[in-house]
Amino acid sequence: MMSQEHAAEFFDPAIKAQQLFTLPRGARQILLVRHGSSTGATTDTVEIGGLNVSDPELSQDGQAQALLVAAHLYREKLSGIFVSPLRRTRQTAAPLVSLTRLTPVPVADLREVYLGDFEQNIYQQAAKGNPVLARMFAEENWDVLPNAEGNAAFAARVRRGIESVVAATEPGTSVVAFSHAGTISQICCLATGSRNFAFTAVDNTSVSRLIVLADGTWRLRSYNEAAHLFYA
Repeated sequence: MMSQEHAAEFFDPAIKAQQLFTLPRGARQILLVRHGSSTGATTDTVEIGGLNVSDPELSQDGQAQALLVAAHLYREKLSGIFVSPLRRTRQTAAPLVSLTRLTPVPVADLREVYLGDFEQNIYQQAAKGNPVLARMFAEENWDVLPNAEGNAAFAARVRRGIESVVAATEPGTSVVAFSHAGTISQICCLATGSRNFAFTAVDNTSVSRLIVLADGTWRLRSYNEAAHLFYA
């Protein structure tokens, strides 16, 4: 439940009519953008923290999506751009970087969840109906995958990633962070206290808005905005 102090940040009793949203005093807004469509899990990897992490490029569809989300986000008053260390986020951010001339800041902790033995072949295994994947989704538990990053470790890493973005963002401003479906899902979970896989249907280049209040409290303002892909 929202505390009286937090309610005062969102609602001004001196204003009689409802108003458009404005950032509460001292808050930051982080626009979470999933990368564009990629070529899928690949044997192309990059070593991060001693792990060989799948690092595919954007597909042609993904490149087109990157242009659409850049045109959409250019209307926002952005003070910064953050990216995960993987190619698909950097490539998705590139058109917006060109428009805004903001320098993208890499945040290693915003990379995708590490899938262990399934890191380079999860789509093939899903197509085969691998029962381990079925169990993972049924239990909403990354720990089910052999040698994968577990739920607790992933949640802690993602929280660190957002905290590093907040630390680099001026109060009262908005930034965009290009990340991944599992990562954005976990952020939404942490912000809402939902079950672990409640927000897994994150579309490519969709926008979800996280508000971080002055006291560090997270609030999910919106999830999976994707109209820019259909009504450009």
